[in-house]
Amino acid sequence: MIRTDQRGLSSSIAAFFDVDNTILPGEASEVQFFRWLWRRGIVGWPEARDSASWLMRHFPSLSLHPLRERKLYLAGKPSQVIQPLGEEFCREELCPRVSPAAMRMLDEHRHAGHAIIFVTGSIDFLIAPVADALRADRCFASRLEQQNGLYTGFLVSPLPYGEGKRRLIDQLTHELTLDLSQCYAYGDSPGDLDLLRAVGHPTVVNPIRGMASIARRENWPVVKWP
Repeated sequence: MIRTDQRGLSSSIAAFFDVDNTILPGEASEVQFFRWLWRRGIVGWPEARDSASWLMRHFPSLSLHPLRERKLYLAGKPSQVIQPLGEEFCREELCPRVSPAAMRMLDEHRHAGHAIIFVTGSIDFLIAPVADALRADRCFASRLEQQNGLYTGFLVSPLPYGEGKRRLIDQLTHELTLDLSQCYAYGDSPGDLDLLRAVGHPTVVNPIRGMASIARRENWPVVKWP
């Protein structure tokens, strides 16, 4: 967890935000980061081949979830090199892409006294500058496992995706005594379903992978945040 605001949270109401294609519309931040590293020669065909091979071995599920669990393109690379590059990438490429509509909604919740919580499967050091710039109170993001200062390619559990998002929210709810029936959540994909179903006020943003149909079935509002 990234603590972007050290003040104690006293509100019983929180607004939970996914990040990729919600606060940051369009292509996933990590896909952009891989391409950014490629242009700088930090990663290349061996990393791409390893990631593709890992995905094919797990392809029967027809899901990209295996690539969310493993970050083979970073395996064996020193955190002291990659983390500053990730933060530089975020400031250069991600911060300027924040949706104005998302910023307006964040301001509405902030003015209402709600806690602002980011819950994202993206890597923590990629998202930290965005969370800090947008004054999120807490940010749950994926953390890369390290051994002797090198990334292993594995993530530290729990993964903030799917059921993992709900487990993190349950943990935070106990810590802050939140009333989930009064809380809000914003997400774009089936990986956010557990989060959206946990709160009294879910909203589907920029729906992908069948989420528009799911929203209609659940009678959830759908919005576009360009």
